[in-house]
Amino acid sequence: MPSLFEPIEMGSIYAKNRVFMSPMTRAKATPEHVPTPIMVEYYTQRATAGLIISEATGISREGLGCPYAPGLWTQEQVEAWKPVTAAVHAKGGKIVAQLWHMGRVMHSSVTGMQPVSSSATKAPEPLHTYNGKQDPEVARPLTKEDIARIVNDYGNAARNALEAGFDGVQIHAANGYLIDQFLRDSANHRSDDYGGSPENRIRILREVTEAVIAAIGADKTSVRLSPNGDSQGCIDSHPEQVFIPAAKLLNDLKIAFLELRELGPDGTFGKSDQPKLHGPIRKVFTKPLVLNQDYTREEAIETVATGVADAIAFGRPFIANPDLVHRLEDNLPLNKDNIQTWYSRGPEGYIDYPFAR
Repeated sequence: MPSLFEPIEMGSIYAKNRVFMSPMTRAKATPEHVPTPIMVEYYTQRATAGLIISEATGISREGLGCPYAPGLWTQEQVEAWKPVTAAVHAKGGKIVAQLWHMGRVMHSSVTGMQPVSSSATKAPEPLHTYNGKQDPEVARPLTKEDIARIVNDYGNAARNALEAGFDGVQIHAANGYLIDQFLRDSANHRSDDYGGSPENRIRILREVTEAVIAAIGADKTSVRLSPNGDSQGCIDSHPEQVFIPAAKLLNDLKIAFLELRELGPDGTFGKSDQPKLHGPIRKVFTKPLVLNQDYTREEAIETVATGVADAIAFGRPFIANPDLVHRLEDNLPLNKDNIQTWYSRGPEGYIDYPFAR
């Protein structure tokens, strides 16, 4: 039986164990979205993860409305990421960049532009800005020309990621952000080639993935989906009709791995009564499958051992436990994270959590 603590190959990426660090926004970049030196220490501390999936990283000014989040569209950003990836590699770790376009989940005061989406909708909750939370704005529906431009932005960001030293990229198609706003019928009200049928709603995911593969290769490309439940106002009435074909498409494109964030009825942040889809997705996606969301040590070990998934991505446990792999392997107690410092600007709650040894 496979073990959570044994290596796995995913395309060109060799992970030394199957405890992955999932993407988590920590807001430590500059207002110009340039990574800062403190991020080197943060990621290096966690390099024992089989694979680090970076915090969500903007593909363009238009697509990044999160204060102090990093980007990958300028040369200055590329250069600032290089010390991070070099330090992770020096510790024997692997790291991929999660590529992000937030769509409607952003405010014009951050980007200087009206938010965009599949349709003229708006995010359901107030949005973070440099001046506190502000009410969401109605998004401008993307034209076909806009979509083509954004697809190209993903390809450029993927090339920039490799120049910055990343081992690959993950396309963020989950959690209610732009691609998810196309995938799910609660947000996509279009009647053209990008709306209506599941096949049409999947189209932008296919085009983005093909553009990234053309830029850096399928062996360095992965995707994150959130197939069930509500994510920032995005939910689908029949998710199995959308996400199983989407997974089959990604399998046919031979991406390196697929990560699923799946909500359960008792989730810590988000709950859903919609069934999890990793079972039927596993039947059509034969490449490595990574699962995420509230896994305990025992659940993670069993899920990998029984072949339900090939790896487990942990989020919040990695905040407070830079040595999470060691703690899980030796069944040691976990540090508790402090939610008040998740997005604070200094080292507290970022690089000062203790190691077990």
